[in-house]
Order: sequence, then C-alpha cells, then structure tokens
Amino acid sequence: MRKLLTEFIGTFFLVLTIGLTVTSGSQFAPIAIGTSLMIMVYMGGHVSGGHYNPAVSLAALMRGALPSKDFIPYVVSQAAGAIVAALMVNVITGQTFAPAPAATASTLGALLVEILYTFALALVVLNTATSKKTEGNSYYGLAIGMTVMAAAFAGGGISGGAFNPAVGLGPTIVNVILGGGSWAALWLYLVGPFLGGALAAIVFKIQDTE
Repeated sequence: MRKLLTEFIGTFFLVLTIGLTVTSGSQFAPIAIGTSLMIMVYMGGHVSGGHYNPAVSLAALMRGALPSKDFIPYVVSQAAGAIVAALMVNVITGQTFAPAPAATASTLGALLVEILYTFALALVVLNTATSKKTEGNSYYGLAIGMTVMAAAFAGGGISGGAFNPAVGLGPTIVNVILGGGSWAALWLYLVGPFLGGALAAIVFKIQDTE
C-alpha cells in the first residue's frame, strides 16, 4: 500500500504542476514540470521507485526491477493520481486541459517525439535508478527531472509533451467529461510512451551486459 500511495502522490503533483502551469500560459512550464518530477522522485524513489509513469513502470517490469504482480496496481495508482490532479486543476482554475499535438505537426512526427523522449526518460531511469553500477548515487532524481525538462522544451510544442500515459489519460478524461474535449489524440500518449518504455528496457539490457 505504501508503494501505491507514493505512486499516487508523485503522479498527482506531477500532473497538478503540468495543469497549473499550462493553464496559466507560463513559458517556463517545462522548468516547473521537470523540477516537480525531480522533487517527487527524491520524495518517493526509495519507497516505490518513483516511477509516476506507466511507461517507466513497463520498462522497470521488463528490466526485472518491478515484480509482475505490482505492474497493474502501479498503473492504476498512477492513473488515479493523474485524474484527481486534473480535477483539482479544474477546481482551482475553473479550466480543463489535455495534451494535444500542434496543428502543424504530422501524426508521425508527434508519435516519434512521444516514443523518442519517453525512451530517453525510461533509459535514464533504468541506468540511474536501477543499475547496480550506479547504485547509491545522489543524482538520479536530478537526471530524471532534467530529462523531462529537456523533452518538454524540445518536443512539447510538437507532440503536446506527455511522455507518460498517465499524463495523457487523466487530463483527457477530465477534459472530455467537464470540458467537452476529444479523445482523438489519446492514443498518441498511450502507444508512443509504452513503445518508448519497452524500447528502453531492451536497450538497457544490451548496455548492462558486460
């Protein structure tokens, strides 16, 4: 239960930060989002692994760092945290939000951005937070948060910058129900990140073999 509570809390504050910065129109949203993730990873990394992202949990599962029995509960906790955070943003601001690709972006371009930067994120997590070769380091949270910050700056304006199925799912559900939004882009934030996470696990196994 403590692991699931940690995953819920970490995902909640990640999505809350995304929602509040996006709805305020802040140009510094990627900095706030990356910093929020870093903080939450340091908060809960020693408890649950600090995934806060179903794609990262998939990568950890495939790497052998997450028991198979924990995968679905982790994903449910992460999705619940994202939904509650999106609802909280609506209570605070009166607005809903959801990731969406740029009008000028191609479907392939948006999908590739989600795959590639989720791959980068999951690979950083596996190498800094699950490898015996980097065990006990103090920089894992910073590395993970900075990866998301870079991804949001570089790719957010193209794909919508989810890099996380929970970030795609929770706000979209609330946006559809309360804001009259669309489900049309949701698949990008499920397919892309899960493919990126799976690819990261495959590459990590190659990297980690001596």
